[in-house]
Amino acid sequence: MANKKGGATVEAVWSLIEPMVNDFGLQLWDVRYVKEGAQWYLRVFIDKPEGINIEDCEKVSRAIDQPLDELNPIEQSYCLEVCSPGIERELIREEHFMQFINSDVMVKMIRPIEGIGKEFNGVLKDYNKGEITIEDHSGENQVTINKKDAVWIKLDDLDI
Repeated sequence: MANKKGGATVEAVWSLIEPMVNDFGLQLWDVRYVKEGAQWYLRVFIDKPEGINIEDCEKVSRAIDQPLDELNPIEQSYCLEVCSPGIERELIREEHFMQFINSDVMVKMIRPIEGIGKEFNGVLKDYNKGEITIEDHSGENQVTINKKDAVWIKLDDLDI
């Protein structure tokens, strides 16, 4: 199931474009349909192990443009953007969490966790039906949170 941001529109778009994205040897990471100011945006995030380049974005954009027009899942005008999830990508779907077990993550909670706070980082140790276990970098402490209680969970892969 697709990301909930954009609801049925996102699900219709996801179903239509995922096979096309896969045909290019790419992974459909996320689809978001959001309003920013007066403008609506349909954002398609694609990925591959070696990273996305502008040519990948261009060929996916060209491939999905006409089928989207034909399906017409969106009534009002919108801007189509095809892009990479980037570094520090947000983990959204179950597959994302499973793919990045034992990776460093950053977490921002809706409400603070006693003794930890609202924002923390650690190592993603487990994901099971929306329950996420994160271990601190010392390996001594773990916290299990519910995904719905987090604002976001992102890869902490930016080396400074």
